[in-house]
Amino acid sequence: MPRKKKQQPQEILIEAIISAMTDKKAMKPVIIDFAGMKGNVCDAFIICHGSSRTQVEAVTDHIIGDVKKKTGLNPNHKEGFENAEWILIDYFDVVIHVFQEERRRFYDLEQLWADARMIRIDTPE
Repeated sequence: MPRKKKQQPQEILIEAIISAMTDKKAMKPVIIDFAGMKGNVCDAFIICHGSSRTQVEAVTDHIIGDVKKKTGLNPNHKEGFENAEWILIDYFDVVIHVFQEERRRFYDLEQLWADARMIRIDTPE
């Protein structure tokens, strides 16, 4: 029987983040992978959006709680909770952006970082 490859800490972190996003029905999650890019600000951005302030807050709260439970990590930094239009959660090498839909379209981070590898996460509509 082939041995299962041991996951790296960052893979476990990303898996916990994506799982938390999908648990709360976050929309159109995408991973922007900066590995191998010169001058990268971090290893990855993970982006999603919610349909309301309530959903954005629920997604972010669930991410923070689930990541803590599964990895023991607390965010290095978090901001945007005042109006919950764009909440940023920083885990050093992985930065999460949870938007309200209109803010995500306006800032269009996927286009801004179009030269990076994009990994779209399939979610039920």
